[in-house]
Amino acid sequence: MSVAEGVRFGVLGPLRAEVGGRPAGLGGPRQRAVLALLLIARGRSVSADRILSEVWEGSRLPSLTTLHGYVADLRRTLEPDRAPGAPARLLVREGPGYALRAVPAAVDAERFTEKAARGRRALEGGEPQLAADLLGQALELWRGPAYADCGGAAFAVPDANRLEDLRATVREDRLAAVIASGQHAAAVGELEALVAEQPLRERGWELLVLALYRSGRQADALAALRAVRRSLADELGIDPGRGLRDLEAAVLAQDPRLAPRSAEPSRRSYPPAPAPPSGNLPFALSSFVGRGGDLAAVASLLDGHRLVTLTGPGGVGKTRLALEVARARTDADGPWLVEIAGLHAPELLTATMAAALGLPTVPSPDQLAGMIAGRDMLIVLDNCEHLLVPAAMLVHTLLTRCGTVRMLCTSREPLGISGEAVYEVPPLDAATEAADLFLRRAAAVSPGWAAAPGDRERIAALCERLDGIPLAIELAAAQSRVLSVAQIADAVEDRFTLLVDGSVGRPDRHRTLLDTVAWSDHLLQPAERRLFHRLGVFEAGFDLEAAAAVGGVDPVLAPLSALVRKSLVTAQPGTAPRRYRMLETLRQYALSALSPDELAQAQARHRAWALARAENAERHLRGPQGAALLNGLSRDQAEFRAAFTSSLAAGDGEYALRLGGALFWFWFRMGHVAEGLTWLSEAFAAAPRAGADVRARAWYALTGLYYLAGLPPQAYQAARSAMEAAREAGDAVTEAGATAYVPYLGLLAGAALDAEPLTREAVEMARRTALDWLEAETLMVRGMVLRVLGDLPGADTVFQEAVSAARSSGHDWVADGAAWCDMKTASDRGDGTRALAVAADILATMDRYEDISFWLVTVHSAARALVLTGQSEHAAVLMGAVEAIGKRAGVSPELMDPLDGPREAAAVREALAPEEYERHAARGRAMSRQDASALLTSLITMIL
Repeated sequence: MSVAEGVRFGVLGPLRAEVGGRPAGLGGPRQRAVLALLLIARGRSVSADRILSEVWEGSRLPSLTTLHGYVADLRRTLEPDRAPGAPARLLVREGPGYALRAVPAAVDAERFTEKAARGRRALEGGEPQLAADLLGQALELWRGPAYADCGGAAFAVPDANRLEDLRATVREDRLAAVIASGQHAAAVGELEALVAEQPLRERGWELLVLALYRSGRQADALAALRAVRRSLADELGIDPGRGLRDLEAAVLAQDPRLAPRSAEPSRRSYPPAPAPPSGNLPFALSSFVGRGGDLAAVASLLDGHRLVTLTGPGGVGKTRLALEVARARTDADGPWLVEIAGLHAPELLTATMAAALGLPTVPSPDQLAGMIAGRDMLIVLDNCEHLLVPAAMLVHTLLTRCGTVRMLCTSREPLGISGEAVYEVPPLDAATEAADLFLRRAAAVSPGWAAAPGDRERIAALCERLDGIPLAIELAAAQSRVLSVAQIADAVEDRFTLLVDGSVGRPDRHRTLLDTVAWSDHLLQPAERRLFHRLGVFEAGFDLEAAAAVGGVDPVLAPLSALVRKSLVTAQPGTAPRRYRMLETLRQYALSALSPDELAQAQARHRAWALARAENAERHLRGPQGAALLNGLSRDQAEFRAAFTSSLAAGDGEYALRLGGALFWFWFRMGHVAEGLTWLSEAFAAAPRAGADVRARAWYALTGLYYLAGLPPQAYQAARSAMEAAREAGDAVTEAGATAYVPYLGLLAGAALDAEPLTREAVEMARRTALDWLEAETLMVRGMVLRVLGDLPGADTVFQEAVSAARSSGHDWVADGAAWCDMKTASDRGDGTRALAVAADILATMDRYEDISFWLVTVHSAARALVLTGQSEHAAVLMGAVEAIGKRAGVSPELMDPLDGPREAAAVREALAPEEYERHAARGRAMSRQDASALLTSLITMIL
């Protein structure tokens, strides 16, 4: 069966199709929506029940006969020459549903994404003219809003938003390319229109300022900087992000690096900021007021103790004080912030800390301790109170195993560990520091605001009434936009009178804080209040799309902006799309304000949004947008954890399986192996009778995670289960992938099976799906099997096919993976020079992804190739580096690559006398990843 040719689809505007170059009639709104849903699925089968529920959402569901009729009409339209009774080639039946077998190039959104990626690479590669041309071609494909005639249907929103966000980025990239090519004056007009249309996207302002400056209009450039600062302050109450601040400093200094250049490979067209030191502390969003004595006291404690815990009620300023102390430290490594307020699964605490430290996921504190032993670092562990016992156990393990690690924790109560120094963070003095804080925050939220005569005394009295708690003071100051100081004080007093009976039994500071938040809540408009309460279900940050989906308030921008202005929601500068978050104390208040039924409804909307976000991203992870989408999933990881937790608490194991299947590639690429195995194990236990389609993808996820964990027998069994369930469900995509991995993993596990025919069958199945990335992956696995079976010429041919298919589809992992296998095949033949040439190509593309595992196995294989070229001593150095870096990362190339890893290690060891090997390997164990990469690159350059 071949895919129908001559059919093209358009979704970048109203939905359209062309057959043989002529427009095709697609019927009414529902029939068009069916086609849109199948296009969004990107070749995957969609069950008939799901099509009905999503296309007719909110309406009475029709019978299956209606859907079959729509499908028949679409088939007649899209395949007019198909003979009666002949099988469909394009819109095919698969199991209980349908799939659209359109090649990616037939869809305008796919062509747009591919051109956008090529344009970005050209811009980064110093070819601005080519970049501008490619990016312009990408934008010309748009005819209006994405999926314009789907009426904002829920099934289309995630993909439409993804495309619109990419469109905004492409517009900025194209104008950056125009500026970089020397046409800065020509770019000014378009940039002025762009910032007028999207005033809160900071990159557009950065480009406008640069274009004005290079056009000799420095005064206008400074005026634009003032305009964006005012706009951000008025709309969101925030300062510009780092990019705009750095640019403003460069303009004021007339930095010569702002002068035009012939070609500029960087994302921005002005000098990049200096590389940040190790660590991950966020930039402060506002000035730090007072607390000079507290800063000195905590710093002194931290000098003398390896564990200091800041205690005090919520809102007293523990986190801000800890961050300010950490920023002033000069430790060799860090400081590192680990935020756990949104974490409610104790078993993920270690994995969360590892991720915050930039390390692969590990399942136990002992393994994490082994990875950071010897590092001179400060770790700030924030908000421990709800996980007090597991947090104390983790901190104890790290401090007893790692002699140069220090911990600064925040908690509402001490951890109770031997050697812990506890500092109770006091409230601010009402007449001095607290009053100063009110004045600064009031001026920030209302530019031009100034205290009236006599206000200082009123403010001091108000702060005294608020017990000097910074969060309560900031909430009160936020009302200065609409109320005078006297009105704020009166409103607080009135609110306290109303709440005094309900406050009995709580400590004064807790009661004051709660009352202040309740007072701010009382001043909200109804839509603002509903949104504020519902946003409490977000564990960490969210964007406008997420707020709309979960908040259930339409339109959402106005009430969300009001919550930001009133300091109940924080906007994060420099983010695009703009991201928001709530302080933990405010989040807990918002949750407590929901009734049990309202909370359940909000959590259900949150789960629906999380699944839609994960599934939509998963469809595109193996294409040109892969790296950017993986980063986006990392930002939302806390929300996915919350969705798993609430679904399992509600007994919905099938949802958890579906979410796990969607997050598999994210877990696999980003190293969250232990987390994925944990959630999927719980989900399978909670859903023993899940549908075959859901089980198939979940088993497929387990296949990859078991493989990364170095467990070939379990991976093989999971692949078999995935293959069988996919066949039962009619899921051709999952069946093709699982069918490819069954023989390879079976060979690793020592199973008796006829491997080669299975891989050939998998490739043919993949080709029938018309998904280039799937064809590339099955080809790669077929090459791996042929290589294990000893057919090196056949493997080499297949690997070249896999690389070609992967490059055309943007599936970088397969391109690099097939190249790595080709590299090992070259070494098997004794051709170390060719193996190193392949390694050079892999290393050149590897930094786009934070994949330490792939780097380790590549360098491990390159060491064997170096032996073949007479560089045994350098090979031993690299083996030592891989050993040490792998130990710190919790990754062993010999476990990940059980067929070749041990042979590679033995080849290097046997090339030298034992004492010589050890001497050179010891040098490598002292190397960083950057040092080892630089050494390997220099050796390859010399040899080639």
